[in-house]
Amino acid sequence: MSAYSNPVTAVLGPTNTGKTHLAIERMCGHSSGMIGFPLRLLAREVYDRVVAIKGKDRVALITGEERIVPPNARWFLCTAESMPTDKEVSFLALDEAQLGADPERGHVFTDRLLRARGRAETMILGSETLKPMIKALVPEAEIVNRPRFSTLSYAGAKKLSRLPKRSAIVAFSAEEVYAVAEMIRRLRGGAAVVMGALSPRTRNAQVAMFQAGEVDYLVATDAIGMGLNMDVSHVAFASLSKFDGQRQRRLTVSEMAQIAGRAGRHQRDGTFGALSAEGPGAFTPEEVFAIEEHRFPSLDFLYWREGEPDLDSIEALIASLETRPAHPALRAAPPATDLGVLKRLAEEDWVRDRTRSSALVARLWAACGVPDFRKLGADPHTRLVSRVFQHLSEGDGRIPAQWFASEVARLDDVTGDVETIAGRIAAIRTWAYIAHRNDWLADPAHWAGRTGEVEERLSDALHTSLTQRFVDKRTTVLMRQIGKDAGALPVVIGEEGEVLVEDHPIGTLAGFTFTVAADARATDKRLLLAAAEKRLGAELARRAGELAGADDSQFALDNSSAVPRRRPGSSPANSARGSALPHAVADGLDPGLRRGTAAVVWGGFPVAHIAAGPNLAQPRVVLDRAVAALDPAVRKPVQARLDAWLAGQIARHLPVIVQLDAILRDAAAGGPLRAVAGALLEAGGLLPRRAIGRQIEALDPPARKRLAKIGVTIGTLDLFAPAQLKPQAAQWRRMLMRLGDGPREGATVLSKGAPGADLPHGFRPLGTQAVRVDLAERIARAAHDARLKQSKTGRAPFLLDPALATSIGLHPDTLARLMAQLGFRTARPDAEGRPQWLWHGLTPNAKPTAPRKDNAFAALAGMLDG
Repeated sequence: MSAYSNPVTAVLGPTNTGKTHLAIERMCGHSSGMIGFPLRLLAREVYDRVVAIKGKDRVALITGEERIVPPNARWFLCTAESMPTDKEVSFLALDEAQLGADPERGHVFTDRLLRARGRAETMILGSETLKPMIKALVPEAEIVNRPRFSTLSYAGAKKLSRLPKRSAIVAFSAEEVYAVAEMIRRLRGGAAVVMGALSPRTRNAQVAMFQAGEVDYLVATDAIGMGLNMDVSHVAFASLSKFDGQRQRRLTVSEMAQIAGRAGRHQRDGTFGALSAEGPGAFTPEEVFAIEEHRFPSLDFLYWREGEPDLDSIEALIASLETRPAHPALRAAPPATDLGVLKRLAEEDWVRDRTRSSALVARLWAACGVPDFRKLGADPHTRLVSRVFQHLSEGDGRIPAQWFASEVARLDDVTGDVETIAGRIAAIRTWAYIAHRNDWLADPAHWAGRTGEVEERLSDALHTSLTQRFVDKRTTVLMRQIGKDAGALPVVIGEEGEVLVEDHPIGTLAGFTFTVAADARATDKRLLLAAAEKRLGAELARRAGELAGADDSQFALDNSSAVPRRRPGSSPANSARGSALPHAVADGLDPGLRRGTAAVVWGGFPVAHIAAGPNLAQPRVVLDRAVAALDPAVRKPVQARLDAWLAGQIARHLPVIVQLDAILRDAAAGGPLRAVAGALLEAGGLLPRRAIGRQIEALDPPARKRLAKIGVTIGTLDLFAPAQLKPQAAQWRRMLMRLGDGPREGATVLSKGAPGADLPHGFRPLGTQAVRVDLAERIARAAHDARLKQSKTGRAPFLLDPALATSIGLHPDTLARLMAQLGFRTARPDAEGRPQWLWHGLTPNAKPTAPRKDNAFAALAGMLDG
């Protein structure tokens, strides 16, 4: 690019001074123009803006990996390295020219500052630190200082959890960026991620999320310091040091200011700060003052390397690239990657043999310029460049399409995690760079399109992976609404009980219990629970009102592991009568009742459970944890309704228990009766007579009559209430006493070891069988009736009708055991060989034993025969 004597203007100032905007306006006012940018991302952003002004067919984009050059292009947006030095334009600008002091890329910016000129106007954009260098190197330039549009102030150190919305957190490695983004996702729902290594497509998609407010936080590398425009209010530094390619060092104050200056935009003020209040990650007072006042040490040199090296030979090329600058304001650039690769290849005999002409030396130098996007190290990159040059220096001088295609195809894979996909994008950028060299491939336009397609697919996949990994949209929505009116956030309960907030499922509401969505991370569950508690209060209060007003048919008891569920959209009343619960629910008892303390079910959902009270007639209703957590004004009517329901069910199904409790509390009932009533109540209305025989003998006729009136039978062997042996009453009794599995419904005789084959369940064990106590009493009465009928004294042998035992299902051995307990023993068979029985008499009553509190019948085990 020729040097012109036309005006050169250096526009200097801090960030947010409108320098780039000014350059774009000036360029668009000329017949042609070019701007060199420090980042591919920035070049792409400005390209899109200029296309909107001038039209797509007149604007070009030239970067290492992307080349859009329409035939009639007049305005060129480029990276500094890719600026076509042979292109003459009316206007030319170089952005962020202070990067001439960067050890790695500085020589490129210095070369453009010294040699790149427009025919009519040249503009150099940069920070005020560049002023001495402009005066020394471009003395003819007019220097214009521009003040910052808004104020940038220090906001102190803030933890991640305390950062304000619209904050950008800056880290200096991919690992640190990912770690910070993960913490933001946990704490605030998610963050967009921006790094210089991202493709423009991925970067734009991530920034679009941030700009649209889908996330309130951005995690980025220092790439955002280079003019990328975003609505950032606060910039927080995760650290203040970075690895610059050679060593880990603290940022310069100018670098800190460049990044912090992204906060605020146009007339809106911004703030900056750190995540650490102390240590190396904290700002010093001097640094804060310098950043706020925009006072930074001026640059005293720029890096330089020969921009038009000697291509006569490899030796001449290396010598010219290592030439020391003559001007005192310039310093020789540190060895760059391209020069390092060149020196390595220069040691190869085959390379020297092939570079005997200037054209092939130029081709070698161009191959050495392939960027090391992969960052795998010097050896792998040198091997790649070596193979590229090998193809460029043999045959037709082009890279074989088959090899190029196979390398590209290997990268056309969108599977894998964030790091894997990012690695493929870095690799495809290398092949995209090669494809955009017009004379390196037989069909460069085809391969440029092919690599562009692969990069787009990988970019979309990376955006998706970044979003999935670092953005929980459900949590983001909730965080955005925290602190607002609960009624402002639409909460929808779906047909299957799913709870959705702005179409994002956060969990399931079953009855009064909210369960966090199964796919929620453990760290998010506390937030989702808090959100549900805050947003579902009105719905829970409504359901509590329905429960408090429910009729008895809507309640059930369930002691099984699976509680039937109803659709949340249906009413509890309809659910109780419909198919969601068995028909027995209408009677207040689920047939699935088996063991332990039962749950009280309403509308298909457990709302409480039955716990022990003062005695069996007065159990307690303990509300389910979710119901108990309701507001007291809502909870108390629910408790009262369930208490009333349970009392009514006990009175309905176990009236004997209620009456025994009344006798126990009746002081006028007399000691013997109250003692018998207390023992019976503790035993659930069924007790061996021998356990309280002396108290029974002490009962007077009125007391016996009162027991008979409430339904208690004083049998030969047992005291029991026949009504409690009916299936439904027996299930309620087992539930209250926690007896576990009971006998099958309608059973009269059970085999030994069968469920319920013991006295607490109402069956008297007799060897290999157990007979229901009311049937045992029927046999006792039949035996005594037969004894007295067949013998005047009742002491003679008598016959017992065998049909009675047979109809019940007793085995002969079982009948013999029962008759022995009833006080009978076998006698000689009669003349026809039929068995006869002889009254022997009952054994004296056993001394009463106080039953154990946890098992009323444990002490009676030794009283049972066989």
